Amino acid sequence: MPGSLATGATALAALVSPWWWAAAVPLLLVTLVAVHDLVQRRHSVLRNYPLLGHLRFLLEALRPELQQYFVERNFDGRPFDRDTRSIVYQRAKGTDAEEPFGTELDLYRTGGEYLTPSMAPRPVPTDVPRVRVGGPECTRPYDMALLNVSAMSFGSLSAPAVVALNTGARLGGFAHDTGEGGLSEYHLGPGGDLVWEIGTGYFGCRTDEGDFDARQFTEKAAHEQVKCVSLKISQGAKPGIGGVLPGSKVNAEIARVRGVPEGRTVISPPFHRVYSTPRELVRFLARMRELAGGKPVGFKLCVGSRREFLAVCKAMLEEDSAPDFIVVDGAEGGTGAAPLEFADHVGLPLGEGLMTVHNALVGVGLRDRIRIGAGGKVATGSDLVKRLLQGADYTNAARAMMFAIGCIQAQRCHTNTCPVGVATQDERRARAIDVPDKSQRVRRYQEATVRSALQIMAAMGVDEPRDLHPHMLLQRVNPHTVRSYAELHDWLTPGELITSAPSGWASDWEAADPDRFAR
Repeated sequence: MPGSLATGATALAALVSPWWWAAAVPLLLVTLVAVHDLVQRRHSVLRNYPLLGHLRFLLEALRPELQQYFVERNFDGRPFDRDTRSIVYQRAKGTDAEEPFGTELDLYRTGGEYLTPSMAPRPVPTDVPRVRVGGPECTRPYDMALLNVSAMSFGSLSAPAVVALNTGARLGGFAHDTGEGGLSEYHLGPGGDLVWEIGTGYFGCRTDEGDFDARQFTEKAAHEQVKCVSLKISQGAKPGIGGVLPGSKVNAEIARVRGVPEGRTVISPPFHRVYSTPRELVRFLARMRELAGGKPVGFKLCVGSRREFLAVCKAMLEEDSAPDFIVVDGAEGGTGAAPLEFADHVGLPLGEGLMTVHNALVGVGLRDRIRIGAGGKVATGSDLVKRLLQGADYTNAARAMMFAIGCIQAQRCHTNTCPVGVATQDERRARAIDVPDKSQRVRRYQEATVRSALQIMAAMGVDEPRDLHPHMLLQRVNPHTVRSYAELHDWLTPGELITSAPSGWASDWEAADPDRFAR
């Protein structure tokens, strides 16, 4: 009897001991997880490998970080390799962006491109050139920088991220595209120059039914900081489709900025209501310029059908009206989430899109009155120079600007779990952005990149961007042959499409109809 009592006392002591529970509770939880894995029907891996199967999902979740930090080489990461990210980080911090011991690239790889240095380099200019945007119909032209902040909306970016970008733009004297998410206090507060972008949802200037509201547009376009207005036809990552903003993300602040009901899902259609033909597009752009008080007006697109763009050019000629600028968004661009099929397979890359738009405008004699902006993986000085060679007047950068304020390419932009607070509406995460520091980084990055571009141009024997020509950019077409862009692509002369369209353009020019978008 005494022995039984002792045994019971020992068992009771074990049950009440914290050490016993410290072991028992985890074992119980593990057992429950294993049972759940065995009976659930959603994941085959877990049914066959309870507990161990979770390791697979953990490694899958960590794969981007493992790939980026431990697997990829300096030059083969995607979308931006480590070398490119490093050069942006270094320039943003104001440190040297130089590498010892030569290039790691295979300079004999097919498709490689080379800028041609001159035997008579020029001094690097001390005055940074700017681009006058504003055609004959524009009464308030704007001098655009060679590199600007591309379109990123408040809602996709956090409030501190928007403030840092706009403050950087003010400090550096360049423009900040608002994206299609509306004109927020975070865009207007810091005082930087703005390009107000308006998409198919007409956020910030829409009626309750989702149509364009001329009164709201006029009121907001009058802001002194709004220097230009851009109509977004399509974007590089997902041309031809609209967007959905779930109601759970439409808080009071976003609802106010976008002019939509709070808590209700907002759908941006893939098409515009304000036009259905090339002629109607040209007329609406002219109306926007009038409503904006003569400020420069343009549109943004990811180029697809050359015939459709030529139809717009014909409409410009017949209406004797043209936009002040056109922003070409390359299919390789895109800060937000997009269907993989669209991101990988729809739309022309930036180079082809630029050359299409540039040559079409030259061919119809309108190139001198329309400026061309370029957006799509522009991050370095060499990127900038190449885009100018391909037909652009200036460039825009989105993801590189995100790197400048701390983005680490975690590729979680659509999950609201951005680890550095850039692409999220989670206030706890967004507080990681120190606006005074990050805005200086934006300024330094833009300044250093433009300076790098000017150094490259000077090494090529060029004093200013307009002296760049296609023969200065070479491409290796096979292991034994290099050709210049002047040889590889057709370059039209002013008015050539009107007088005598060359054979490569004739069928598209003939079929282009200013009164319908025909493929």
